[in-house]
Amino acid sequence: MKVLLGLGGTDESIRALEETVERAEAVGDDLEIAILEKPEASRSREEMRAEAERIVEEAGLDAAVRDLEGDPGPALVDRAERAGFDQVVIGGGTETPMGKIRLGPITEFVLLNASMTVKLIR
Repeated sequence: MKVLLGLGGTDESIRALEETVERAEAVGDDLEIAILEKPEASRSREEMRAEAERIVEEAGLDAAVRDLEGDPGPALVDRAERAGFDQVVIGGGTETPMGKIRLGPITEFVLLNASMTVKLIR
């Protein structure tokens, strides 16, 4: 399966990275990692790139790591559609005090607009 993982600098993104790399290692997914522009994130793009490259290298995978420019949600969906990905993976979603999921704007955009399967890792 051809999988595009979007990383936005959050703890959820790191969890999504680890789980997606683990799956790619186990089943042979063709993985590309897209570093998203998210200035309010706790980690910079450079930190996310270094973390992604380290995890991919440790797993022995050959996965491309690229920066995506522009509005993160549309940029991720556009990349996935233009390159023919089968699945987009994103980390996100927090729980409200009532136990319901709250989605951020990037996650919501991707879930509502991607034409392929979207996997949300919380």
